[in-house]
Amino acid sequence: MVMLERHLKKELIEWQKSRNRKPLLLRGARQVGKSSLVESFGDEYFDNVVTINFELSPEYKKCFHSLKPQEICDAISAISQQKITPEKTLLFLDEIQDCGEAIQALRYFKEKMPQLHVIGAGSLLELALKKSDYRMPVGRVSFLYLYPLSFREFLIAFNPELISYLENATLDNPIPPAIHEHLLKQLKLYLLLGGMPEAISSYKTNQQMLNVQSIQASIIQTYENDFGHYAIFSNPNYLQACFKQVPLMIGQQIKYNKIDPDSRSKDLKEALSTLEAAGILHRIHATTAQGLPLDATLNEKKFKLTFIDVGLVKRFNQLDASLLLNEDVMLLNQGALAEQFIGQELLAYSPSYEKSKLYFWARDGHGTAEVDYIIVIDNKIYPAEVKSGKLGKLKSLKQYMLEHPCNTGIRFSQAPLSISNNILSVPLYMVNELPRLLRPAVN
Repeated sequence: MVMLERHLKKELIEWQKSRNRKPLLLRGARQVGKSSLVESFGDEYFDNVVTINFELSPEYKKCFHSLKPQEICDAISAISQQKITPEKTLLFLDEIQDCGEAIQALRYFKEKMPQLHVIGAGSLLELALKKSDYRMPVGRVSFLYLYPLSFREFLIAFNPELISYLENATLDNPIPPAIHEHLLKQLKLYLLLGGMPEAISSYKTNQQMLNVQSIQASIIQTYENDFGHYAIFSNPNYLQACFKQVPLMIGQQIKYNKIDPDSRSKDLKEALSTLEAAGILHRIHATTAQGLPLDATLNEKKFKLTFIDVGLVKRFNQLDASLLLNEDVMLLNQGALAEQFIGQELLAYSPSYEKSKLYFWARDGHGTAEVDYIIVIDNKIYPAEVKSGKLGKLKSLKQYMLEHPCNTGIRFSQAPLSISNNILSVPLYMVNELPRLLRPAVN
């Protein structure tokens, strides 16, 4: 598989150099590239990498019956016939959710052997901790969250020369029209491929969209095969119903009877929570956005959902790539792919050391209104609407700005970068540049 540059690698390098380093847990859903990221980082920055995959090699679990780091390392070295040398070796504990003792042992690596670099990775950590007697070693472990490749990471793989245009564009010096159209074409390709590393790597190697569709179908099947692991928390039938239906409901407020009219809300609620814990779904919370923190004014009963990856959403909607290549992909499904894309981008660029949240604003009663996303930048709250085309009415956005102390609204669309009537129009491909663009616009 082609190695892909991930922005989290910079944070791994900083972690490696830190004197106050703790064992690191890399979290994220299956198939987002955790293992390949750690192994490529280890190969480049350490003399050797000792990888233990508890799912593939469960015999290593016995090494953690002792919680003493030296005894653990001696046992691993004896079985693997690999030397573990503090400061020179990266010990990588993959699929760590399958070994509760290994999670528990991380605190002792911090206390007794802090000079050894230890990374654990797992896709079902929250669920593993729920069903075990072990607790996360709070204060003794650092966390990083990995998501599918962002559009920026995609460009680095396919068109790195475009990055400088994104980084240097301003309201006074926007992206040239020809480059703007080229970036929209690249965005269209990204929506077809999605951000799952295996799909992007395959297309970079052979440019065969049918291969990509096969990989996407395989990833979907992998997630479905995991449902048996979740059975202690939720019936697989309810998991399946939610898994199949949510990608068809992007952009809609979730009503349980629309997922499955024959199931109880309680059962579907548990299934959605389980899929969230696995990183497959991400909730968009309704907030009145009257002030910070946004969590203070959440309406727990009102929410929307995004799926893990826009390319997989495309597969669920049975949108064939050959059709999409001849259509404006943004306009399909009432712009749901564009809204999914923005949510995915906001998560990808959020602080990687914490599990980030997404928010939207909805007003009920007379004159209902809804704004797709509420974003916090520099401790200021901004409303953001997603428009799939170049035009589109902004009635809800303007209504929000009338009701809140808000000087600037945001519109994501296919239109070029501009500002008019206190609304900053940002091309869909420039989500990563939003904080930089907002500061002069606000001032």
